[in-house]
Amino acid sequence: MKLLKDILYKAGLVEIIGSTEISISSICFDSRKAGRDSLFIAVRGTQNDGHKFISKVVEAGTVAVVCEELSKQKNENVTYVKVKDSEAALGIIASNFYDNPSEKLKLIGITGTNGKTTTATLLHNLFLSLGFNSGLISTVVYKIGKEEFPATHTTPDAIQLNKLLKQMVDAGCKYCFMEVSSHAVVQKRISGLKFFGAVFTNITHDHLDYHKTFDEYIKAKKKFFDDLDSDAFALVNKDDKNGIVMTQNTNAIKKTYALKSTADFKCKIMESQFAGLLLNMDGTEMWSKLIGPFNAYNLLAVYSSAILLGQEKLKVLTALSNLASVDGRFQQVKTQSGIVGIVDYAHTPDALLNVLKTIREIRIGEEKIISVVGCGGDRDALKRPVMAAIACEESDKVILTSDNPRSENPEEIIHQMQKGVERIHQKKVLSITDRREAIKTACSLASAGDIILVAGKGHEKYQEIKGVKHPFDDVKILTENLEMFAG
Repeated sequence: MKLLKDILYKAGLVEIIGSTEISISSICFDSRKAGRDSLFIAVRGTQNDGHKFISKVVEAGTVAVVCEELSKQKNENVTYVKVKDSEAALGIIASNFYDNPSEKLKLIGITGTNGKTTTATLLHNLFLSLGFNSGLISTVVYKIGKEEFPATHTTPDAIQLNKLLKQMVDAGCKYCFMEVSSHAVVQKRISGLKFFGAVFTNITHDHLDYHKTFDEYIKAKKKFFDDLDSDAFALVNKDDKNGIVMTQNTNAIKKTYALKSTADFKCKIMESQFAGLLLNMDGTEMWSKLIGPFNAYNLLAVYSSAILLGQEKLKVLTALSNLASVDGRFQQVKTQSGIVGIVDYAHTPDALLNVLKTIREIRIGEEKIISVVGCGGDRDALKRPVMAAIACEESDKVILTSDNPRSENPEEIIHQMQKGVERIHQKKVLSITDRREAIKTACSLASAGDIILVAGKGHEKYQEIKGVKHPFDDVKILTENLEMFAG
């Protein structure tokens, strides 16, 4: 229980009607979760406006309401709090309610189009291996130390986020590594949090279904850095032209990393194989089990962050060399068939190009590259023909298929992808709507030594069709089919 007056601190108050000396047992912004002695924050969402549900939550036992507009009908037993911005207030109130947990550990946020999950997960695993209890909030999973919880969003809502951070503090975590999505920044889910550091990986074409323009997408990422305190660090990829843009207005300590440019932290790729990478990391050679130039950037971001967090260079490099790849990120599937299978989450043009370029650079001879590629429904449609064009340009055979069609017709999504297939590439392209059948066909077309890339879903264990999530695991299905053809 918390007193209302204590959890309203810094929430942007405009007017209060009623007593703030009342006890609050829980907070919510979903009217269905309102109950006795709860505080309800009325937030204007993309689909619903919480202000419409105020009378409902009062009937459910809510004793206080935070809103941007005061209703004419008021219950004398309820305290009404008017604020400037309900979304921002939600994060601040949630932080206060859970005793400001982000101030009691070192919270590092990782943002960018590609590499967020790998960078955050590697940082978590690195610090565990260095002996520090740490938390992880990622697209794939939430972790408190080694304990795992299923992830619901890349960045959870403000209440869930602060509850997780409080659990981490209670469990003795000294660090938390967290993916920060552009949606979370715009929707102010991170309002009220204190970040010790922020990392920018890169920015490429994605989420324009939500942000509408690339400029708005950049601004969303940049705002994360704009809001950092002066004692935080802002670490950016200088090889990305928007890296420096991110830190233009920040008060944080600015640091850079790069493979190609002059930067505070440097890395050079000495060797690149399917077995891993030999890197010169800030003047010292190290071997990593991770594959491809994009992972060299991820590893450099992890190394740089660890140094900025005060860790010793040689201990960091030694621990880094022992870390494995993240599930669904250039994950190799090996069987007796002699065919190399790779499952990757690549669902943006840039990510797909990076993965395919890596495969082309690493292959020894003329092994065929067979790519199974789809695009998600209810998402940015502009990238669909672009991704098909990249797959055709970088592969010997392409199978266009379903990803998560969601509410859209998967055949229509594939039709939009086909618009990116140039006439010269048409003979190398098949369209198979059923993803399972598409993977099976790829395996039947491959010979020993060939490489099959199954892109788009990575770690996901489901396929979402018409609002229903059906069990579907790219790694499992690819493995089964490769073993079948090996037999």
